[in-house]
Amino acid sequence: MDDTADRKPVYDPQQLEPLLISRQHAGDVDGMTALFEPDAVIDCGGGNLLCGEQAIRSYYAEIVASGRKFAVGEQRPALICGDLALTSTRLPDGDVTSEVARRQSDGSWLWVIDRYSVT
Repeated sequence: MDDTADRKPVYDPQQLEPLLISRQHAGDVDGMTALFEPDAVIDCGGGNLLCGEQAIRSYYAEIVASGRKFAVGEQRPALICGDLALTSTRLPDGDVTSEVARRQSDGSWLWVIDRYSVT
């Protein structure tokens, strides 16, 4: 998928996870960050909370620079209630991610909360 197609708004919350992984594998830090609202929060585990666009971008820049690649897991169907959606993925190591996405005024979806592992 080229950058232009990859940067279109996400109108299905189920597409956020595959886009995060494809952008991470491509080294697209800005594209990864663009999947989150500007004031989003990521719980990376171990008491490490990232708040806001700059912190999230810096974190993803470090991951991309390290060469580490996100694993592709088994995505669960999103649970949608109005303008909120709960997305989750079971990773190959058994960990489960959980995220809350919010529908934007244009109908697209962005994550607002992300917890890397709930196990």
